[in-house]
Amino acid sequence: MPYSRSGKNKKKQLLLTSIIIISTLSLLLAGCENQNDKEGFSPEISSDNTKEDDTDLIQESSSESAKTSETIYASSENNPESQKSKGTDSPLETDIVPAAQLHVNGTRLVDNNGDPVQLKGISTHGLAWFPDYVNKDCFRQMRDEWNVNVIRLAMYTSEYGGYCNGGDQDELKALIKNGVEYAAALNMYVIIDWHILSDGNPNIYREEAKAFFAEMAASYADYGNVLYEICNEPNGETSWEDIKAYAEEIIPVIRSYDKNGIIIVGTPNWSQYVDRAAAAPVTGYNNIMYSLHFYAATHTDSLRNTMKEAINAGLPVFVTEYSICDASGSGAIDEDQAGQWISLMDEYNISYVFWNLSNKDETSAILSGACNKTSGFTKDDLSASGKWLYQMLAGESTGSPAP
Repeated sequence: MPYSRSGKNKKKQLLLTSIIIISTLSLLLAGCENQNDKEGFSPEISSDNTKEDDTDLIQESSSESAKTSETIYASSENNPESQKSKGTDSPLETDIVPAAQLHVNGTRLVDNNGDPVQLKGISTHGLAWFPDYVNKDCFRQMRDEWNVNVIRLAMYTSEYGGYCNGGDQDELKALIKNGVEYAAALNMYVIIDWHILSDGNPNIYREEAKAFFAEMAASYADYGNVLYEICNEPNGETSWEDIKAYAEEIIPVIRSYDKNGIIIVGTPNWSQYVDRAAAAPVTGYNNIMYSLHFYAATHTDSLRNTMKEAINAGLPVFVTEYSICDASGSGAIDEDQAGQWISLMDEYNISYVFWNLSNKDETSAILSGACNKTSGFTKDDLSASGKWLYQMLAGESTGSPAP
């Protein structure tokens, strides 16, 4: 039967309309799939900050003795997509996968299975003075060749260029951001250290600390690899009561964003009087630890006994700073006392962080003053402290710390 031109046009219009509808539905479906891909990038964290898919957890251990120092959180390093970077100093969001959360169980740091975890690492010197060591190549070498699994980012508060004394706060926070992201991408933990020293009493900059830790916890709560050290070394006339009052204001600020992150509280007398914290610890919060610092040529049996008594009384201790010289950071090295400290910390499964990653002209620096590198260190670049530390952590001769 013959058909009119108007009928033909109507069929064309219907066909065109159908094509448009199908195209629109296809675009909508593609958009949903893309959204699902984006949401699937960051696995949902449960109330205890553990990942639902345990197959994404990596437990790096090459021997039974290394089991206590393994890092047990998700890695994207073996994902080819995470290798697409603008350079080692430009971390991409795709490098970051939320980590399994550490917990405190009794006096021990444990993983999601309740197995003990021992972190062993190194602290930067002041970020304002030695910023260039915060780079991914350096962190990678510390991990691969030194068996380091935690980096401490030391941000002075009151010293020249410190966060509360004329320092560039944005620049300092950018260094922390880079450090956290490099560590996360490399399967390492990181300590954000509010490094009080000459200020003595943490309450002097309490309001600044509250604002700082609110920003840090809001930014990094989902990373899972961040620990918060809220006052490095209270000293002078600062009492445990002063420190505890400060902690009771800072901890809830962090907990409002990060419900389970490990928080480390300093103790009196340059973080030595852990016995006073053990007698009246902070209560009402989980995952709280307490710092002890020692310098092996100065602090010997007496401080070791104090630490043992505090742990036996139930205090979770984390040695967030130590070295093998005297308490000035220079002077002679005492390897015998250092060895006794290491044996005791290993016996009690205490985590420990060495001071410091720099080439400063002092005994505690692991690099010689002549070394201007910020990664790729060789044996000739190491100070006497650096050679000792490498041998202790890597369990190898100091003859070849780098390929």
